[in-house]
Amino acid sequence: MKLIPLGDRVVLKQLLAEETTKSGIVLPGQAKEKPQQAEVVAVGPGGMIDGKEVTMQVKVGDKVIYSKYAGTEVKLDDEEYIVVKQGDILAVVEN
Repeated sequence: MKLIPLGDRVVLKQLLAEETTKSGIVLPGQAKEKPQQAEVVAVGPGGMIDGKEVTMQVKVGDKVIYSKYAGTEVKLDDEEYIVVKQGDILAVVEN
């Protein structure tokens, strides 16, 4: 199966949380905070949304930072995804 977002929505795959802190302490599963960094796996077409023209500014493969409580979590084929509006994406991470 494949997720195809509509309008100005973006499908994200969350990047893995750090297993250890910078000082070397190993964190148990429940102590790890979910990262707000993700990879874009699908992008909606944009277009007219609520009477405004929306152009999509992210593309598949981009690494992004999104709002902490944004989006809807979806599980598909044992993979977890987050569907967010483009406005919930705060920044694109470049190397």
